[in-house]
Amino acid sequence: MVKLVVLYKHPVDKAAFDEHYANVHAPLARQIPGLEKLEVTRIRSDVMGGEAQYYLLAEMYFKDEETYRQAMKSPENKAAAKDVMSFAGDIVYMMVGDVVEP
Repeated sequence: MVKLVVLYKHPVDKAAFDEHYANVHAPLARQIPGLEKLEVTRIRSDVMGGEAQYYLLAEMYFKDEETYRQAMKSPENKAAAKDVMSFAGDIVYMMVGDVVEP
């Protein structure tokens, strides 16, 4: 399984960010072909109880490398990518990994 991990730093306007993410961005992301699961976590603190470096974590799961590659080429992904750059381009970091069992 391939996972796209998306980390968002703290936005200036959290209410506007949350509104856009829930009502515009997440629905766009859910339309990406081959997406098996979208899991979103709002980070509440670091392990010591202080403010964490990141505000939100999104994890997008795909069956395998080919499914992931095709998804990234899709018009639906292009729409989601354009959207994320419009509202969070300066606070987003993305990475891709393979899910492994320890």
